[in-house]
Amino acid sequence: MSNLLESEPSEQVIQAACTWIVAGVVIAGLVVSIMYKMTGTPAEIALRAKNKVLRKQLNHTKRTVKKFRQQLKTLSHDDNKLYRSVLGMKKISHGEREAGAGGADIYAKYDVYGKKTANILKWTSKHLKQMERTIKIQKASFAKIERKYNTDRKKFKHIPAIKPVAGPITSGFGMRYHPILHHMRFHKGVDIGAPVGTKIYASAAGVVKHAGPEGTYGNLIIIDDGYGYETYYAHLSAIAKGIKPGVNVKRGEKIGLVGQTGLTTGPHLHYEVHKNGKAVNPIIYFYANTTPSQFLKYKRMAEKSTKSMD
Repeated sequence: MSNLLESEPSEQVIQAACTWIVAGVVIAGLVVSIMYKMTGTPAEIALRAKNKVLRKQLNHTKRTVKKFRQQLKTLSHDDNKLYRSVLGMKKISHGEREAGAGGADIYAKYDVYGKKTANILKWTSKHLKQMERTIKIQKASFAKIERKYNTDRKKFKHIPAIKPVAGPITSGFGMRYHPILHHMRFHKGVDIGAPVGTKIYASAAGVVKHAGPEGTYGNLIIIDDGYGYETYYAHLSAIAKGIKPGVNVKRGEKIGLVGQTGLTTGPHLHYEVHKNGKAVNPIIYFYANTTPSQFLKYKRMAEKSTKSMD
């Protein structure tokens, strides 16, 4: 009997066990409560994960919008500097292109979301709205350019519009170091590298004004393209048969061959465009026989060069 009583748990043992059980439950409850506060309920965790994915997607959208805005900026720049400049049209100012961009905070409705999410939504909405306005202005601009081109189609034949010879741009327009004279001087055209004998084509319709030797230019052809334009083709190895002063030429007609006559470090075509008696950057006139990517490539080549070949 005494052994049986000894094998049964004492009241003290049961009380101690209950105390530990209660304490364990309390501690477990506290741990669960803390975890909920730190991580949330399963539903809250799922919602946060969903919001994180959405915010990631919004950030991706923001990067895409930035990329498109840069493309629109380049398009606007080319619209003014290239198309409108060539056709003699008035440029569209930055203020006109950004019309309607200001005003009250119409995006305050997004403040109901978290700060990070709200900021992304505000930025994206604002810039999408601005892009919509810019695109409308650009579409209207291109429509005007098209009408201007159709009206002045005859004049357009006399505007330099093609790269006159195949080859890379070895030197651009502006101040360049002269490799023979060994000092900086203004380079009035662009140098296009090509082997001796490469065909050269007239960049516009016009009348030959000069065809023959001309000092440091070597063999030079000057074409009066009309409407205030003149084009210079220098360092030729040969002038095409029949090309002489007074002769009419068409755009794309062969006028000579690449050489290295005159003051030059190697074979290339030195090409100049003059408008109303002033030399202008020929690069902006390389649009009729080049793709947009090629045009940008040639532009980068010209800007990168630090010295000329002549």
